[in-house]
Amino acid sequence: MFSDGPPAAPAKSPVKMSAARTANVALSEQEMVDHLAATGRYRILRKLESRPVVRSLRPEFPHKGIILDTETTGLNHRKEEIIEIGLIAFTFDDQGSIGDVTGIYGGLQQPGKPIPPEIVKLTGITDDMVAGQKIDIEAVETLVAPADLIIAHNAGFDRPFCEAFSRVFCNKAWACSNAEIDWSARGFEGTKLGYLVGQGGYFHDGHRAVDDCFALLEVLDRNVDGHYPSPFAELYRASQRSRVRIFAENSPYDLKDHLKARGYRWSDGSEGRPKSWWIEVDEAALADEIDYLRREIYRHPEADPPTKYLTAFDRFRA
Repeated sequence: MFSDGPPAAPAKSPVKMSAARTANVALSEQEMVDHLAATGRYRILRKLESRPVVRSLRPEFPHKGIILDTETTGLNHRKEEIIEIGLIAFTFDDQGSIGDVTGIYGGLQQPGKPIPPEIVKLTGITDDMVAGQKIDIEAVETLVAPADLIIAHNAGFDRPFCEAFSRVFCNKAWACSNAEIDWSARGFEGTKLGYLVGQGGYFHDGHRAVDDCFALLEVLDRNVDGHYPSPFAELYRASQRSRVRIFAENSPYDLKDHLKARGYRWSDGSEGRPKSWWIEVDEAALADEIDYLRREIYRHPEADPPTKYLTAFDRFRA
């Protein structure tokens, strides 16, 4: 009654106002993504969608792979147990191109003791979740038996647990997507799966082992800049190379820091290994590494440290 003018128009939502300014129509989802990315002020992450299992396999991808993830009650495979396993079976070709997803399995298992609180915090798996649960070993073995290569993001951890769980994992070729891919050369700031997924342009729930397997599959199959083969192609080639483990046995104690700085690790003599510092190198680098030990560590031209040749069938065992 006492208004000074016509009522104000209702405010438009920010998204519609932006759309009106740019195209005078509502933007599609892809147009919004493209518009935000073009400003240079936003980074877009897409939700990772699981690939479907196919029934009809393409013959151009003749090899069979497994991506695997486990959760356990602790670190020692001789004392602790698997409480969850996730598996994705897929095909690939000679060049390391990934083909089809052929099978999926994920399962929980009740261990013989309560899950430690630190493991509950780390994995989100509680005693209530695993109560009465048992991994279907027949389903696991059906997927793994035909595999030519098993991939884990920490194969040195997963392989000993899996081999203790079932013999189907023994005498298989294993590859580690953490250790055998040069992620830094691809522009990644870290090698944890969360870093790789985020920098690869995705996000995922990551609550179950199978979810992490699908996330790793997408990261391995993604080539961001086009200047490299895919991460999986790099990993597949690495798995085919022979490597040599060199033991700097009886090296002088006062030179241990030199060995450590060069990448040597300490072996306490368990699992049948010499009690000494050791390193793994490509077979092509063996002569240079032996020369380094002779000159800088033993200071004797005839020093002959023990060596062990390894293939994907030997690596990452306990």
